[in-house]
Amino acid sequence: MKDYSHFDPDTVAPQIPLPAGACDSQIHVFGDPEAYPYSPRAAYLAPDATIEAALKMHSVLGIEKGIVVQSTAYGTDHRALLDALAVAGPGYRGCGVVDDDTTDEELARLHEGGVRGARFNFHGTLGHAPSADLVRRTIARVAELGWYVKFHVNGLPLAELDVLDDVTGPAVIDHFGPLDYSQGLQDANFGRVRELLGRGNWYVMVSNGDRRSQLGSPYDDAAAYARGYIATAPERVLWGTDWPHPLHTGVVPNDGHLVDLLHRYAPDEAELRRVLLDNPAELFGV
Repeated sequence: MKDYSHFDPDTVAPQIPLPAGACDSQIHVFGDPEAYPYSPRAAYLAPDATIEAALKMHSVLGIEKGIVVQSTAYGTDHRALLDALAVAGPGYRGCGVVDDDTTDEELARLHEGGVRGARFNFHGTLGHAPSADLVRRTIARVAELGWYVKFHVNGLPLAELDVLDDVTGPAVIDHFGPLDYSQGLQDANFGRVRELLGRGNWYVMVSNGDRRSQLGSPYDDAAAYARGYIATAPERVLWGTDWPHPLHTGVVPNDGHLVDLLHRYAPDEAELRRVLLDNPAELFGV
């Protein structure tokens, strides 16, 4: 398997303090493989990135709430996720990965453990993208629990995912969407995400802009996309560190510097509070 970059463990404090109650809308956790074995279908292995390390990082950043998202490396085995939520406490929720083998009893156990969403991965590197029928079946099942769904799409035009048009409940597009940064604001996927935002039930998470930027620091192209989304639907934009930055092939930025970038995405204090507090509270219940 390809060796990916490790996160910077020496988190620096952001230049501008975050508002109290800020939420990081996406982290992952990876533990001892003896206790939390990887799926046989895992496309990558990650360095140890425990919930304790994540909470330490959050403490330095001034983040008090968060969403732990199931890694594809664990498939539908949620032991690491549920154990992390038990340690993190009531300010944290989970987002799982569900398929037809996930029983109703397992869904109930996940809900009891703090999971409130299901993620679908359409990412060429990860493989095993779900079928449209599986997505529809899963959405119907988790809707009974009041969960949201989220779509991680990379290297695929959103126009090819007809199933997105069937989603009527709360839903999230991860990591800005599969944007071609060289196309700027004319990118078709950027327009598609904005169209989804206009429907009233879709959210977008502005994360990993540093990773996809064509310009490098200070990531003006990513900031332009983020401001475009906020202008379209300020009440449905989220932000996350994506710690510990799995599948990163370059130099992983310090998470404190990523928080500083957030202020370029949402320079207005009221907008920033929406992204970090109000919108996560509405979607995740934190």
